[in-house]
Amino acid sequence: MSRLPEHFRLQTTPIADPQAVVSVGSARFTLLTGRLIRLEYGRVTDQPSQLFWHRRQSVPAFQTQREHGKLIIETDYLQLVYAVGRPFTADTLVIILKESGSAWHVGDEDGGNLLGTTRTLDMVSGAIKLEPGLLSRQGWTVVDDSHTLLFAEDGWLEPREGEGVDWYFFGYGRDYHDCLADYAKIAGAVPLIPRWALGNWWSRYWEYTQDELQALMAEFRARETPLSVCIVDMDWHVTDVGDYQGEVKGAYPGWTGYTWNRALFPDPDGFIQWLHRQGLKTALNLHPADGVLPFEAAYPQMAARLGVDPATKEPVRFDIADPDFVNAYFEILHHPEEARGVDFWWMDWQQERTSGLPGLDPLWWLNHLHFYDMGREGKRPFIFSRWGGLGNHRYPIGFSGDTFVNWNSLAFQPYFTATAANVGYGWWSHDVGGHMFGVEERELYTRWVQFGVFSPIFRLHSAKNVFHERRPWGYDAEVFRVTRDAMQLRHALIPYLYAMAWLNHTEHRALALPMYHDYPDAEEAYQSPQQYAFGTELIAAPFVTPAHAETRLSRQEVWLPEGNWTHFFSGEHFHGGQKVVVYGRLSDIPVFAKAGAIVPLGPKVGWGGLANPPELHLHLFAGADGRFTLYEDDGETTAYQNGAFALTEISQKWQGNRLEITVQPPDGDPALVPVERTLHLLVHGIIEPDVIDVVVAGAVSEVTVEYDAGKEALALDGIKMAKTAVLHIALATGGDSLLSRRDRTEETVIDLLRAFRLETHTKQAIADYLPKARQNPDLLDEFRPNLTEMQLRALMDVIVRDM
Repeated sequence: MSRLPEHFRLQTTPIADPQAVVSVGSARFTLLTGRLIRLEYGRVTDQPSQLFWHRRQSVPAFQTQREHGKLIIETDYLQLVYAVGRPFTADTLVIILKESGSAWHVGDEDGGNLLGTTRTLDMVSGAIKLEPGLLSRQGWTVVDDSHTLLFAEDGWLEPREGEGVDWYFFGYGRDYHDCLADYAKIAGAVPLIPRWALGNWWSRYWEYTQDELQALMAEFRARETPLSVCIVDMDWHVTDVGDYQGEVKGAYPGWTGYTWNRALFPDPDGFIQWLHRQGLKTALNLHPADGVLPFEAAYPQMAARLGVDPATKEPVRFDIADPDFVNAYFEILHHPEEARGVDFWWMDWQQERTSGLPGLDPLWWLNHLHFYDMGREGKRPFIFSRWGGLGNHRYPIGFSGDTFVNWNSLAFQPYFTATAANVGYGWWSHDVGGHMFGVEERELYTRWVQFGVFSPIFRLHSAKNVFHERRPWGYDAEVFRVTRDAMQLRHALIPYLYAMAWLNHTEHRALALPMYHDYPDAEEAYQSPQQYAFGTELIAAPFVTPAHAETRLSRQEVWLPEGNWTHFFSGEHFHGGQKVVVYGRLSDIPVFAKAGAIVPLGPKVGWGGLANPPELHLHLFAGADGRFTLYEDDGETTAYQNGAFALTEISQKWQGNRLEITVQPPDGDPALVPVERTLHLLVHGIIEPDVIDVVVAGAVSEVTVEYDAGKEALALDGIKMAKTAVLHIALATGGDSLLSRRDRTEETVIDLLRAFRLETHTKQAIADYLPKARQNPDLLDEFRPNLTEMQLRALMDVIVRDM
């Protein structure tokens, strides 16, 4: 008899093609790809494990031979040598990477591992040690799958029988993208998250009443600060139950609960319906570890279901390793709330890593079960929870835990977020602003919000402390203006972000990536922890340190790979192949687009902006060919799995003195795309063209043209096109090049001087001296007595750029 309902039954292909398997004695080798080999000795299994579900892959080219008591298996990339009949040891098994000649022996330490992620940032101030990842500068990694549990046909987990070795050898050299793509093929793809999850989330550990929380959401809307999700932390349920005399003696802490607190939320149904009418999704916080106690409304039903006499008032123990408990847990405690309208669950598991089934971490199992239960009726599932270990890329979204409020915590998060891609875990959500303790500062809050905009999931949150402020208007007018603009930008970015989510699902490329994923041979890519690729088109390097007292500006050092790069917001051009230093005021965010980049945005709105937009703003960066695929679907069901989606190709062809832009009609399900769209194009990095031709469906289109010489950008506004039409735009000049590469050094220095805390006569003298200083920066030493070290450093950072 099945222990779980049908929706928990996995669709796996765990048995490898027999042609890919080489067995000899007690050893079995499975060639999953030319660079990924499963190594088994002793006990072998074909059941799916917690980590690996799809071992049946195309058989790679390989040869085998036996000589002198050794088995040699050779693919295009690897050579495996095994002493037949002997257990795996450093003397009996070696795998050589043919391209580099490096070799792995059993027991070798992976000193070049580029790390992955960790379970949580709870109680962390600054950095924390990360677990090993799947990528290494040594060219190989090994995943030990020997002790994970196995899935039975009904979707339940069971222990392995007997002793044995079950390792997976990844020998990809520096082909990091291929390594992670093949890992996802074997372990399972990252699911496509709902479109609305890419908007701004509100959460706070606070005893809101229903009226207070509705009023707060209404204030966000009135202040034109968009949200897509309102999470209700643990005070949605009863927490103060006084002394409970049962197996749990004394004052019950109140963390676990399933009964609405009617004193705070007198009408849960009405409350959730109200949120939905505002266009908001909602989740409830869960701390399930204490089971179900007698004061819970669901206690009699849970007790009777699980064989506890309700009259005894003994708790129903939490036992996630018991299928009877699991079924009752979902059917009695969760499904009624989902029927009420709860959209997803925040699993806030902070307890032990052991359960009644040896080897089963409750967090890993909770994430898996909640994910599959949420998708039982065609809804696109996800679970908001901490990382449960390898394989949890299949269960987005990650809750990183309760960090301290300080600059060190913020500075660690860009590195932490991007590095998680090394285990395929690309959807971390942080407490924007920090969670607890620390000193609240307007600048720190603003910089955290800006990082949140350019992170996978944006979520404001804090602990229950009246002095923690997460409302954008809770500081001063400037902070409100800057953070509201940032949060509006986040919603405008959704077309780009959702296309990246599709890419993550289909090509296994996470939204935020360490620089070495795209530039594995550049040493600088490994030494740039505070910047990351943000999608295929951008590099983000948000400010994560406070402005200096003397410059009154924030500073960030950014490595730009070879090529040409443009500051996304200012339009300033930068030559690649170097590290550049950028300075910024509170409103500035260092984000760079490569030449040829295409970034589709929706309009900036004060609320909403979650659906496929009838208006698109296309940012194109001149200087190279480029192509972008815009992905659209219904945003929240699994219909896309049956082909219900649309792909729109946008391209630019660069010819030096001519730029051709094409927007194709969507390919796929046309019902998902607005009947007519208005396009606004902003072409960065060009001079004002002599020729501007805009043709929609074969006819010249009306368009508003405006050239901004300061930003070196051409705006083409108000292009209306039916979804079946093709748009062609040609921009040309009679000169040699359409590119604009205005030298902004002097105006940047003037901007620095305006910000400096410096005597105005000195500022004027430096400005007057600037032409000479550009020819010989050492001449600035004349002003050393008048400048602080940080001020002089800032001037030199800008003046010597590109020299």
